Amino acid sequence: MLRHLLKLIWQRKSRNLMLSLEILLAFVLVFALAAFAARYVQLQQLPTGFAYRDQWMVQISTGKPLVNDAAIYDQLQRNLMTLPEVKNVAFAALPVYEMSRRIGDYQRADGTGPVRIDVQDASDQYGATMDMRVTSGRWFSSADDGTDTTPVVINQLAAERLFPGAAGAPVGKLFSDSDANPTRYRVVGLVEAYRSQGEFMTPQPFMLPRFRPGVEKEAMTIIMLKLQPGTPRAFESTLSTRIKQLQPQWSLVITPLTEARASMLSLQLVPLKIGAVIAAFLLVMVAFGLFGVLWQNTTQRIPELGLRRALGATSASIYRQIVAEQFLLSSSAMLVGLLLLVQLPLAGVMGETLNWPVFWAAAALSAGVIYLLSLLSSLYPGWRAAQLSPAQALHYE
Repeated sequence: MLRHLLKLIWQRKSRNLMLSLEILLAFVLVFALAAFAARYVQLQQLPTGFAYRDQWMVQISTGKPLVNDAAIYDQLQRNLMTLPEVKNVAFAALPVYEMSRRIGDYQRADGTGPVRIDVQDASDQYGATMDMRVTSGRWFSSADDGTDTTPVVINQLAAERLFPGAAGAPVGKLFSDSDANPTRYRVVGLVEAYRSQGEFMTPQPFMLPRFRPGVEKEAMTIIMLKLQPGTPRAFESTLSTRIKQLQPQWSLVITPLTEARASMLSLQLVPLKIGAVIAAFLLVMVAFGLFGVLWQNTTQRIPELGLRRALGATSASIYRQIVAEQFLLSSSAMLVGLLLLVQLPLAGVMGETLNWPVFWAAAALSAGVIYLLSLLSSLYPGWRAAQLSPAQALHYE
């Protein structure tokens, strides 16, 4: 039966060519969207490295560079900690759940490199405030005062890039930046992950150097707060008033991380939503095209199908033949598409964005969609062909 169907498809290869191209185009389109969605699902399963449920963020702006004054940070720390809702306070250079990144080039101790790493300067309390779990070593603290190196906490990916072959034990190792007068960094702790932009951010090598109020050149403009569980949104007014009492010239943007996360996820999903709308529209157009071609093919095959009925073929067998031919045609078009698309992960063109789990998930999902589309497009033409009688075929002649 399969050989017979393949022979029929081959005999009508010129007619089926356009149909195969339509199916191939639809498969590639669905594959692209499915790969995008599968990668998002994969990223969502990975840890971000910090908590967000009881954390708030305060962004400071003054209209001019903020002065790194130790007294200001100490005053802020002490006053905010007196609020009963506040459990911990920390300072950072960049916000989380926003499209802001700072990237630098760094050299290994043996002079090799450069290694590109994302940077988030943070104070001693940042790890505890953000509920970050150190898997090896410790978080930097006042115990690091007076050292001739800058203590840093790095994530696992940064350890793998900076210390190949020794990524599991990076604590105590040194590296430096690529400036003319390089700063030397000493790893004091390792965290599994840190993705400042949240669940849909591609994992990047990250380092968190220690910020020391009054010592470093640049001031921190982000205040991170860990609050008591269940703190209401109305606490924003109390928090703003307390900070304004200390620094009335500051402009503040106060955001619970739950809201910042929701906004960030919504923004990151926009391309996927747009792609889904475009893909749905194109798939509908392809479905109409398939339906029209199958209808025309069925009409042209009335003598053939009527003869089969005259020789004893049942309506069900005719129906199955039309649907099976469409499935075989779809399978051949998708096989060609897979042979083309598999070159992408083999060549590493898209890196981790199209890794093998994502590729196979996208291939399976897109194949399922194309088979469903083929089935729906062939149902009515198949039913119409199944209703033919030998008398109709003779009348057609």
